Amino acid sequence: QVQLVESGGGLVQAGGSLRLSCAAAGDTFRGYAKGWFRQAPGKEREFVAAISWSGGRIHSADSVKGRFTISRDNPKNTVTLQMNSLKPEDTAVYYCAADPKYGSTLSSEYHYWGQGTQVTVSS
Repeated sequence: QVQLVESGGGLVQAGGSLRLSCAAAGDTFRGYAKGWFRQAPGKEREFVAAISWSGGRIHSADSVKGRFTISRDNPKNTVTLQMNSLKPEDTAVYYCAADPKYGSTLSSEYHYWGQGTQVTVSS
């Protein structure tokens, strides 16, 4: 049963913006930290950004700092990744993940995953 559903991916030109959303089913992930990861063809899945349950703690990969912003709306059970100044190297499938504890940048430590949404940035 899919419990995390990503949306908002698509094709955008370099320099453009996209807003990804991750919707969770009900209160399944109450108290959980959330993270965004991405995986480009032929590459390992890599950490993008994470946010604690309260939203008070956030960290992101150096490659996206200053361009991507993670946020969450707990009453709506959603987590958002605002992506600005997109580059061709941002092209990947983006995944939302959930974990009971905050802080990990390792995909192996996240227990729950969405199915992913494709982001393609053209040059």
